[in-house]
Amino acid sequence: MLLTIVAFIVVIGVLIFVHELGHFLAAKAAGVQVLRFSLGIGPAIRALTVRRGETEYCISWLPIGGYVSMATLEEQGTTHAIEGGVPTVPIDPERVFEKRPVWARAVILVAGVTMNALFAVVTFGVLAGTVGVDRIPTTQIDTVWTSDLPAGAQALGTLRRGDRITSVNGTTVTSWEDLQERLFTSPTPIRIGVAGAHEPLVLDVAMEERARTAVAGALDPYFAPVLKEVVPGSPADHGGLHPGDRVVAVNGDSIASWLQFTRIVRASAGKPLRIGVSRDSGVTNLVVTPALQSVTDPHTRKSFRGGFLGVSQRQPVIHRQFGIGEALVEGVRQTAQVGRQVLAALGGLLTGQMSVRELGGPIRIGRESGEAVRIGVGALAAFMAALSVNLAILNLLPIPVLDGGGLMLLAAEAIRRRPLSRELRTRLTNAGLIVVAALMLFAVTNDVFGLFRR
Repeated sequence: MLLTIVAFIVVIGVLIFVHELGHFLAAKAAGVQVLRFSLGIGPAIRALTVRRGETEYCISWLPIGGYVSMATLEEQGTTHAIEGGVPTVPIDPERVFEKRPVWARAVILVAGVTMNALFAVVTFGVLAGTVGVDRIPTTQIDTVWTSDLPAGAQALGTLRRGDRITSVNGTTVTSWEDLQERLFTSPTPIRIGVAGAHEPLVLDVAMEERARTAVAGALDPYFAPVLKEVVPGSPADHGGLHPGDRVVAVNGDSIASWLQFTRIVRASAGKPLRIGVSRDSGVTNLVVTPALQSVTDPHTRKSFRGGFLGVSQRQPVIHRQFGIGEALVEGVRQTAQVGRQVLAALGGLLTGQMSVRELGGPIRIGRESGEAVRIGVGALAAFMAALSVNLAILNLLPIPVLDGGGLMLLAAEAIRRRPLSRELRTRLTNAGLIVVAALMLFAVTNDVFGLFRR
């Protein structure tokens, strides 16, 4: 629990800082007087407040956001309440936000989401250049778990072992990761192109995360039954199996894939198996007896007592570490990929294909932050980059008090050649606050019910 809380504070703190730093730097560059830079909203914590020149830097009590308070000539009662009160620094009327041209104010507003996007690109790029990226260069199907398919996806049940998926909604897929991402983000109807088939398979699946996860999880990739490693002293070692052996038969039945072979092994603890392997341009027949041991089902990820040989498969996984330039390109690609997923989810919410119960809030972010940090620093960094893209896109929604709402008001000002009335802007701001608060409350409620479901 403590690790989850600390991870949540680190993740949210970094992303808020990055976002608000964008507004801060853009405002300073445009000559706007910046009164306060805060992580968190509400009253500032006095012990964590310092002043440097005209700007007060602080951490506030409510860690659910942040803000950059800029000089303005307008009354901002509601905004000042959220921002911990009216700043005490005298305002220079020549350096207020309103005195800057519309384009400069627009740059200041988009600077936050721009920094979030750049953070994602850089983080994904650094990971690509240091940790590297794994890709499974196959879209061949081994097994379709028809019992796991959600409503509207039954057409996938017609696939057979060895079938190769070539496209999703007209976009070519060449790796298992490409296929999974397209299954998550493609709008309904999803058209699955299969090599050798005259017509695509058509799926009518809702955009809900649960349904899309079920579709992706019901498909297992095909791998040839080739041994990569044999554990010394294991049943496989005692039986004479060698790395590089290709299993061609078990008890006289031909074997076509790794999953087919492992299912037989798991169901045969203590039973001698006559295994034929292709070796040195010939077939060698061996007798191997799987031991009874705790094993993990590769589909359900659950542990159970079953047959164990002590071998690993040779997967055609391509691990690649990128140079500086290529890493940057990979960072952009992964950022765009996450962006497509977020936009697909928003589209699903707007069209009703995705339930609002899929919305997550701070509890879910905290839980997933904790899970990521337990995996490792790389997983935590990747999670932060993905969350940064989410933050950028959500901040562009046309809701007053969000950056997108501010851009909407600036667009109206540019079209009318004068600002909207102060009264109208105040009403829109208050309405935006209500909408954001309601969405936050709904997301937290979903989080709480999600904990009970877990």
